[in-house]
Amino acid sequence: MTTPQGARARARMEVTAAIKDEARRQLAAEGAAKLSLRAVARELGMVSSALYRYFPSRDDLLTALIIDAYDSLGEAAESAHAAAAAADAAPAHRWVAVCEAVRGWALTHPHEYALIYGSPVPGYSAPETTIPPAARVALVLVGILREAFEGRGLARTPVPAELAPEARRMADELVPGLPPEVAVAMAAAWAQLFGLVGFELFGQFQGVVEEAERERFFRHAAAQLAHGVGLVFP
Repeated sequence: MTTPQGARARARMEVTAAIKDEARRQLAAEGAAKLSLRAVARELGMVSSALYRYFPSRDDLLTALIIDAYDSLGEAAESAHAAAAAADAAPAHRWVAVCEAVRGWALTHPHEYALIYGSPVPGYSAPETTIPPAARVALVLVGILREAFEGRGLARTPVPAELAPEARRMADELVPGLPPEVAVAMAAAWAQLFGLVGFELFGQFQGVVEEAERERFFRHAAAQLAHGVGLVFP
């Protein structure tokens, strides 16, 4: 038998999901900067005061959407890595599989991708609760590098002497246990990965890479990123 507490909890989950769904629809239509709690409430047939019991402010709703987006992207990356690992793929091939999963998720969820990797929302500052979900893809990629480093090793490109102190800091704080050269290469590859995805998603490849060839182009670019971080294809 369902308890009253259980029924209320389920009802709250259903209303919360409906609020988020409507907010995502507004993101797609108007963009994050124009997201309005009053507009969401109006579309759902709720009074604004009722919606505030679920999300006290626009920023609280944005944060929930951002966390959901990061978690969804992270799950896609983790699933791709698990499938590649189950197939006994080499670390370099697993890297490419994860990168392709990031691209695939972005193409399927363009507005959520724009929310987390597009232009900052005016007046919004993401709280620390968004950091763990945001790190999920990076943790998968760093895990691949760590396994390769502890196994066959990684090819390393020396960093300039003037960058060495920053490279050591990056290694200590971001990828403890990995060499500074790898930390620098990983940061560059991270930026390039999302740059490639963003260029395709937001139309900057128009007239540069033919649409029919973009999947192959991206796979090649992801392999180049793997080389850049020191992974070796068998």
